[in-house]
Amino acid sequence: MALPKEKIFEVVGSVYENFGIYEHRNQLSIIIPPDRLQEVCLTLKDNPETSFDMLIDITAIDWLKGENRFETVYFLYSNKYKSRLRIKVPLSGDYPTCPSVTNIWESANWYERETYDMYGIKFEGHPNLRRFYMPEDYADPETGEPIYPLRKDFPLMGIPDSLPLPPYPEKYSEN
Repeated sequence: MALPKEKIFEVVGSVYENFGIYEHRNQLSIIIPPDRLQEVCLTLKDNPETSFDMLIDITAIDWLKGENRFETVYFLYSNKYKSRLRIKVPLSGDYPTCPSVTNIWESANWYERETYDMYGIKFEGHPNLRRFYMPEDYADPETGEPIYPLRKDFPLMGIPDSLPLPPYPEKYSEN
């Protein structure tokens, strides 16, 4: 039995009244500010009328322009109701911060680290926020600023000499 969207609106509205809503191809998304994220997530998880007990993924979007350049996106699932929900959190600034939800869903630990590593979004309250794929010292060789590969202002061809590449004898040998 799928969870009716009106029930989600009611539960979220009991915590925060001014959330944004949109539905695209029967996929529901709500938009909330970062300062209400933990409260809304905890309510969606613990309320028996919604029971979003599973955090499937966290990612980000870099819009590159506008007041809210970044947006973190949380993908939730309710095993009880077989329903999905996206939560979008607009973030401003070139080095944005967002509250961590690791205290609500343990799986957020890895997803937040990955999002930090690829987009540079810092998650306040994360127990061990560090780079996930890239080396800890991954920075622009000229400026020393940390760089994040999935940002839209990252050079398409990468940054020369920013990462040492392994040997590639197949390409250069004459065998």
